[in-house]
Amino acid sequence: MEGRFHFYEGYNMKEVTFPIRVMHELGIKTLFVSNASGGMNPDFKIGDLMIITDHINFFPEHPLHGPNYPTGPRFPDMHEAYDHKLVELANSIAKEKGIRIMHGIYMGVQGPTFETPAEYRMYHKLGADAVGMSTVPEVIVARHSDIKVFGISVITDLGGFDVPVKVSHEEVQEAANAAQPRMTEIMREMIKRS
Repeated sequence: MEGRFHFYEGYNMKEVTFPIRVMHELGIKTLFVSNASGGMNPDFKIGDLMIITDHINFFPEHPLHGPNYPTGPRFPDMHEAYDHKLVELANSIAKEKGIRIMHGIYMGVQGPTFETPAEYRMYHKLGADAVGMSTVPEVIVARHSDIKVFGISVITDLGGFDVPVKVSHEEVQEAANAAQPRMTEIMREMIKRS
């Protein structure tokens, strides 16, 4: 896919996650997701790649709310939302290729505003390393459909530190574009080896 439907654009969660339902019907077994996100971890730098090891769902609507689809159980297990073997594979590829990668927990929020310094600090205290406005709904539906998931965030801005950092959509896009070749290199190699 190129792009996605975002909750902040006015789509409901059924619409946001509809492409994942289609992928399931097409027989997809593994989903690679990526996003641009704001980093709250003090070890992060703009342009870092963060392999998502877990997430926190902070969206006001849940993608599995309503009648249960027959693709999975009413209460799906989310203890391994992001496949550990795929994370290990990405780690080894990044090491081989000398690509700096970080690991962390991604928090999904509705947007469409960038976070205030206080929100960044709160999200970090809640356990998140990065925050963005996507990914979590799709991952929940993928796991409900028994699709394995690998996720990676491009850290496009930083927040919650002593000195506030202003951010614009253009700067986020610029950082994401600069990091994309490294992310693509890891994913391409993962696909070859899977």
